[in-house]
Amino acid sequence: MQADLDNFKTGWYGILLGLNANEIDELIKALQELKEHETHFHFRSEFEGDGGIGDIEIYFKKNQDKNNMVLEASATPYEK
Repeated sequence: MQADLDNFKTGWYGILLGLNANEIDELIKALQELKEHETHFHFRSEFEGDGGIGDIEIYFKKNQDKNNMVLEASATPYEK
C-alpha cells in the first residue's frame, strides 16, 4: 500500500492511496465488516522516514450526520 499527500496549494489537500489486488480484497472485506457491524478500521503507516500520512481512520457514519465529501469513482486508469 502506498499513501501520499497531495497539496493543492489552496488550503485543500488530497490523499492518494495505491492498493494492489490483495489489498483491495482486504479493503472490501473491511468495508463489509464496517457496514454490517458499524465498526471502524485504519490504514496505518510504519511511521518511518521524514513524516507523512501516519493514519487514516475509516468509520461508520450515521445517515443523519452531515456529509462533507462524496465518492467519485472513475473507470480511467490512474497515471501519476
